[in-house]
Amino acid sequence: MSVSVDSTTSATANRAEALRPHAEHAFAAELAALAAQDDWPRPQRWKLSPWAVATYLLGGTLPDGTVITPKYVGPRRIVEVAVTTLATDRALLLLGVPGTAKTWVSEHLAAAVSGDSTLLVQGTAGTPEEAIRYGWNYAQLLAHGPSRDALVPSPVMRAMSDGMTARVEELTRIPADVQDTLITILSEKTLPIPELGQEVQAVRGFNLIATANDRDRGVNDLSSALRRRFNTVVLPLPASADAEVDIVARRVDQIGRSLDLPAGPEGIDEIRRVVTVFRELRDGVTADGRTKVKSPSGTLSTAEAISVVTNGLALAAHFGDGVLRPGDVAAGILGAVVRDPAADRVIWQEYLEAVVRERDGWKDFYRACREVSV
Repeated sequence: MSVSVDSTTSATANRAEALRPHAEHAFAAELAALAAQDDWPRPQRWKLSPWAVATYLLGGTLPDGTVITPKYVGPRRIVEVAVTTLATDRALLLLGVPGTAKTWVSEHLAAAVSGDSTLLVQGTAGTPEEAIRYGWNYAQLLAHGPSRDALVPSPVMRAMSDGMTARVEELTRIPADVQDTLITILSEKTLPIPELGQEVQAVRGFNLIATANDRDRGVNDLSSALRRRFNTVVLPLPASADAEVDIVARRVDQIGRSLDLPAGPEGIDEIRRVVTVFRELRDGVTADGRTKVKSPSGTLSTAEAISVVTNGLALAAHFGDGVLRPGDVAAGILGAVVRDPAADRVIWQEYLEAVVRERDGWKDFYRACREVSV
C-alpha cells in the first residue's frame, strides 16, 4: 500500500512540475466542474456530453458561476461540427495552415471526450506501421513465440480496446502505405492480428482525430479511400486582428505563468504590433488596404506570434525592466519573417522602409528592427 501511495504522490508532483501539463491535468478543475453540472446526454464512455465538450473548448460561465476559459477562439459551428463528428462513427480530420491550433484543438477534444489526450501517434517521414497497429516485445517473442503477452499495443489499438479517442498528428507526413493501415481500422473498426489469428474490435467510444496542414499537400497526399473515412474540418486563421490579438494574449499569459514570467499590462501594445506585422505580411496588404506588400516564404502563423511574444517577455523579464518593449520582440520577428536569407530579407527591408518607418507611433519599433536587421 505504501508503494501505491508513494507512486501516486510522485505522479501528482511530477504533473505539478511539468513544463507543459497535458490538457486533462492543466484544466482538471474546469473539466470536473463541467462534469458535475452536465445533465445533457453523453455518448457511451464519454466523460462529458457534446454540449459540455463544446463549452469546454469555447468557454462560458456555468450555472454555479464557474468560468470556463476558451481554449479555441473561432467560429462556434466549427467546434460543434468537430464534436458531433466524434459522436458518430466517422473519424475527424483537422485541416489548416500551420499555426491554426490543430494540435491544440485535437488535444483538448481528446481530454474532454476521453479524459486522456496521451494516446498519440506523431506523424513523421519515418513513422512505421507498428506505430499505428502494434509491435512486439522481441525478448518475449524469441522466448515464447507470438502471443498477446509479447504484443506491444499502439496508442490506436489501446484506444480501440478501451473505447477512447486516439490522435494522429501530421497525418500527411506519414508514408502513404503506413497511412493506409488506418483504412480497415476506420471502416471496419477492427484491427487484425494475423500472427495470432485474432483481431481487436473497437468498442463504443472509440474514435480518432488526425491533423494535417495545407502546406503539406503533395508530401504524402491521403488516398481517396482514406480521405472518405474522415470528416474534414478546416480550421481557419483568425478572422480579425482583434481575435488574433486575443488568442496571442491568452496563450502568452498561460505560458508566461507556467514559466513564472511577469505579465505587464503595457505588453498588449507590442502584442498588437506583432500581430499587425504578421497579418500584413501574410495577407500581402496593409491593414488599411492602401499599400500592397510582398509576402515572405514563412507562414507567420498565430503560433509563431505567440512564440515571438513569449520570447520577448522572457527577454524583458531577465534582461530588462519586465515591461515588453519593441526591442524585446524585434529579433523574434526578424527570425520568423526571414526564413530565406536572400529573398525574405529584401521583403522585410522593403516592408520596414515603406510601411513601418512611416507609421505613427512606431518609431521605436522601426529603430529596434533596423538594429537587429543590420
